[in-house]
Amino acid sequence: MAFDNLATRLQETMKKLRSKGRLSEKDVEESLREVRLALLEADVNYKVVRDFVKSVKERAIGEEVLSSLTPGQQVIKIVNEELTALMGGTQAKLTLASQPPTIIMMVGLQGAGKTTTAAKLARMLKRQGHRPLLVAADIYRPAAIKQLMVLGEQIGVPVFSMGEQNPVDIAKAAVSHGKSNRNDVIIIDTAGRLHVDEALMEELVNIKQEVSPNEILLVVDAMTGQDAVNVAESFNNSLDIGGVVLTKLDGDARGGAALSVKAVTGKPIKFIGVSEKMDGLEPFHPDRMASRILGMGDVLTLIEKAASTVDQEKAKELAKKLKEDEFTLEDFLDQLEQVRQMGPLDQILGMLPGMGGMNQLKDLEVDESHLIRIEAIINSMTVEERRNPQIIGGSRKKRIARGSGTRVQDVNRLLKQFEQTRQLMKHFAGPTKKGRRKGKGLFSLFR
Repeated sequence: MAFDNLATRLQETMKKLRSKGRLSEKDVEESLREVRLALLEADVNYKVVRDFVKSVKERAIGEEVLSSLTPGQQVIKIVNEELTALMGGTQAKLTLASQPPTIIMMVGLQGAGKTTTAAKLARMLKRQGHRPLLVAADIYRPAAIKQLMVLGEQIGVPVFSMGEQNPVDIAKAAVSHGKSNRNDVIIIDTAGRLHVDEALMEELVNIKQEVSPNEILLVVDAMTGQDAVNVAESFNNSLDIGGVVLTKLDGDARGGAALSVKAVTGKPIKFIGVSEKMDGLEPFHPDRMASRILGMGDVLTLIEKAASTVDQEKAKELAKKLKEDEFTLEDFLDQLEQVRQMGPLDQILGMLPGMGGMNQLKDLEVDESHLIRIEAIINSMTVEERRNPQIIGGSRKKRIARGSGTRVQDVNRLLKQFEQTRQLMKHFAGPTKKGRRKGKGLFSLFR
């Protein structure tokens, strides 16, 4: 995951500061030296690093900080605020037209994930109640039009195509088509090149002049580091982009582009790509990202992921089962599947305060295959066994193990985990048909 190394370095530095009862100016300077090295190793633009460290130092060596009762915490607070400001300060939202349709141009170099990002954005907007239209205006890359068609069908969004005609004509016709079909958002997937060149820019400028987009989003690959910032500068100079989409932040990107692009170009990061799945596009929140980098967690994003993933009807049904003490292996499996839908487990755990970098996660084995084994074991049981696991004896365990391709020990481990989970959830569930337990329980807090 992006920022892993940076997060680990910064958290170790902040931990040293936090452990000191009093801070001297020398302590602050030594810590900022570590911060400077961590940022440079993360491929952050050196001018950006210089200005960032200068800003933190000016605020951190003030008498109010050094003489406070918690000087380490004060410096961490300053670093957090400056990191947030460096990445834009507040969330930069998509620019929507006052009168539909909103026209969005997706631009970028070939290989940055532009076509996939266009489809992800269309899916996101559709879920928000919009009627998006995807436009296949990349006539040069082999199979680009076909790729967009397949993605459009996958997410249930129409795709406008005129084959390999002039991209400017395609864009104009698409806008007319979108208006006629009441599409309130038109997303134009333009062509990219392997490098920035005059022909590419001229074509994009011509499309911009003809359709007057409300938003131009530049898609850049976070894996390219400082090159991503250079690309952003070039596109911004020619097109005056509205914002940046950073893709592949789930890879081994060092994070330098995310920390540099706003300071260098003046243009905000609006979205980040966090997985290859169609739901792997998220709005970019500078404050939340800064908190994650410093190990403070990102609970708000975790809550939003849960809210968008959890089936509300199933949640009510589960609450009722917990109160009635009727939680089964079928419910257990359903909850695991909903957790998996929220994304990779290491990303989810990384959003919890104290887990954020991830140095803790390196010691924690996050094994997705373990969940697959659990699913296989439960699916190898009969309906009666799932609902009454106490009937599963030795011979049944052997049959279940054979059917799921696992061992009897794995079946025993699952049954033990289930019982522990059931007891824990029973503890939080509050009163049942059999009477009130000690403690009010989690559900009683919402009565």
